[in-house]
Amino acid sequence: MTLVDVVRRRGYRTLLIGQGVSALGDWMGTFAFIAVVSNESGSSTAVGGILALRLVPAALGAPLAARAAGKWDRRKTMVAMDLVRAGMIAVVPLVRALWWIYLWAFLLEVASIVFLPARDSSIPDLVDEDDLPVANGLVLGSSYGTIPLGAAAFAAAAALPGADLFGRPYALVFWIDGLTFVVSALMIMRLTQLGRATASASASASAPAEHDVRFRDAFRLPLVRAVLPATISVAFGLGALFSLGIRFVRDVMHASDAQFGVLVALFGVGASVGLGLLQMRRPADELSATRAGVAALGIIVGAFSLAPALGFAFLGAAAFGAAAAWTLASGMAALQSQLDGRERVLAFTVFHVVIRSGLAVAAIGAGLAGDVVSSVHWPVVGTLEGTRLVLLCSGVLVFLASARVSLREPQR
Repeated sequence: MTLVDVVRRRGYRTLLIGQGVSALGDWMGTFAFIAVVSNESGSSTAVGGILALRLVPAALGAPLAARAAGKWDRRKTMVAMDLVRAGMIAVVPLVRALWWIYLWAFLLEVASIVFLPARDSSIPDLVDEDDLPVANGLVLGSSYGTIPLGAAAFAAAAALPGADLFGRPYALVFWIDGLTFVVSALMIMRLTQLGRATASASASASAPAEHDVRFRDAFRLPLVRAVLPATISVAFGLGALFSLGIRFVRDVMHASDAQFGVLVALFGVGASVGLGLLQMRRPADELSATRAGVAALGIIVGAFSLAPALGFAFLGAAAFGAAAAWTLASGMAALQSQLDGRERVLAFTVFHVVIRSGLAVAAIGAGLAGDVVSSVHWPVVGTLEGTRLVLLCSGVLVFLASARVSLREPQR
């Protein structure tokens, strides 16, 4: 099937539309959270705290999502989490206190950690197995490709005369975000073919009993251990770029904010190219494709760090988007095609916990390293600014991590 054929699948198209609308609102809300914290505190450290909050919810929400794998109906789980998030985001503007913003950012992340494994484990029920890479890539694109659109929508909504309804900063933005979760819930309600994730008859005899599903059981699955290094590598590379990208473009490349916006947009364009290549090649071995994607990510980040001019940085951003989309989509396809039932949901619980936690750890770590390291003179390369050096080291680490992606057929 082509990309168009995949989108024509009614159930999948319904899910994709709902996720696209929800992701757009979610990024609007994220920028609103950052703006509110910045206005209330005037501290960049306090703004960083919003990102750091992703660590604790991932740890707390993961066991809850693992329990959901065996006990909850996937469709009802997704609808419930969407409605819960809609309610929570709607009350954010009602209290003027920094602790209130942090509390709801924390709780929203917990709900997301429960929602995402249920969503991703449902995709194989909506498309054919051969179309999983493209289907996964489109969902990922709806989640991360809407970043520039979310930023633009936030700016437009915040600029409206009545944006601060009842004197509450960015109230309109938060309420629009809440409405997008309702739209997602309404779409998912129509997916009657989804239900509870039950184990198949061919499941391993050592699989956990339905009443005793635990998060740590996911790490006993050989395929999860094979894909995990790739997931960590992508999170590390993304986190480093998110943390240092704007400083690199502004301070090293001497670019404007508008040019940084172009770089972010090119990341999305590159992701589309990566998904197109994955669709054209249709790799028979998803793990080999995943390993190649991780190696490419490392090379691209390293080359990006040494870009001599802004044009090369633009090319690097597009290439990074392509490699990241290729790696994540092929890794997701491996989990979906070789696991089923509770094991599939457990695997995606780990996947999203690692992605979200890894992004936070890498972003904070790279940011701190960029602040500490001023410049280093190397015999061949010459003098490297701190941001260049940290990005270069990140690329080397990601490339080396590709060797950790197992290519052997996982034994059940």
